[in-house]
Amino acid sequence: MENVLRPLIVIGGSVVLTLVVGWATDLLLRKADERHHETPLWGLLRRARVPYQLVLCAALLRGSYDQAELLQEHRGGIGRTLTLVLIGSAAWLAIRIAAAIVETSYSRYASARAHRDPARVRRVRTQVELIMRVVSAVVIVVAAASMLLTFPAMRAAGASLLASAGILGIVAGVAAQSTLSNMFAGLQIAFGDMVRIGDTVVVNGEWGTVDEITLTFLTVRTWDERRITMPVSYFTSNPFENWSRGTPQMTGTVFWHLDHSAPLEAMREKLRDILRECPAWDGRAYNLQITDTTPNTIQVRALVTAKDSDDIWTVRVAVREEMIRWLSEHHPSALPRVNTAEAVPPRGRRPDGRVPSRDGAAGQSPGTSRDGSSGGSGVAFDKSFDKSFGTSGPGRG
Repeated sequence: MENVLRPLIVIGGSVVLTLVVGWATDLLLRKADERHHETPLWGLLRRARVPYQLVLCAALLRGSYDQAELLQEHRGGIGRTLTLVLIGSAAWLAIRIAAAIVETSYSRYASARAHRDPARVRRVRTQVELIMRVVSAVVIVVAAASMLLTFPAMRAAGASLLASAGILGIVAGVAAQSTLSNMFAGLQIAFGDMVRIGDTVVVNGEWGTVDEITLTFLTVRTWDERRITMPVSYFTSNPFENWSRGTPQMTGTVFWHLDHSAPLEAMREKLRDILRECPAWDGRAYNLQITDTTPNTIQVRALVTAKDSDDIWTVRVAVREEMIRWLSEHHPSALPRVNTAEAVPPRGRRPDGRVPSRDGAAGQSPGTSRDGSSGGSGVAFDKSFDKSFGTSGPGRG
């Protein structure tokens, strides 16, 4: 009877104690979260309740398993398994606690500076995310090394591994040159303030917003919801446009190709009216000028301003649309036209340059008879014809 009750008491007691302690801890964290709404720390710590209970249960079972006297022939394997679970759950718990602390610190910083310095907030967010990735990688590596060292064979091979670390480091450095360069480039981006999460960039002709930055790659979300993933080393070795560096204010242009008779002064007044009704215009400046001419049209350019790249796009499309609508309704002659009718020849002259005879015969030049022969009679007839109609020559009418 004792051989049955002892394992039940040891194992069942460990599980029950783990559940009770976990429930009490979660209750305290919930009450603390309700009392302190200004900080998300307590709510974030509640996410760690599963690894917390695993650590408690594994530690209790590992410490009291010998007292249970259960499966004595497999005691070594069960003890090592509980140790591995304890190490893994402890690493999981450490990552969750670190993430909660870092996220709380960032939330307080962002809430205090979100309106005054949004660029600085984006920079800190980028650094925080990369730091958390580094911390997670370090914790995982340490936990994996600790798990391996629980095996006697690995401890025996430790000396030989350390002795060959120099050669392995050289080989790994050559083999992982690209990966290492991307990792160092990621750290350089995070702390060099080259590009931050939320920045508006133009890369290879693609306009978008930086959506994610890791130690090896960077993701740009384009305006049409596509995702462009690029190695971070690209941004340290190639030029790119960052529209969020410095002040986010921008100046945009709108072009029209119009007829030479376009009413420029009226267009300037209409541009002012359009911008006053556009909420995205920041009110800093506007202008309208002719920037180029062709034999058929003129190129008119409008300059507008806005507080950031999103608003400048809104202002440009609004100005372009409203101005075209206004011109088509009030000044349709200002829009470019294509002449499709044939040119009308001067009066008294045919399109081929010949003057028609008195009786309307075609194809005859002055001084030529009807049958095609030339003679003085024809010339005299033309002169008398011109004198009677008061013209000085065949080309006047």
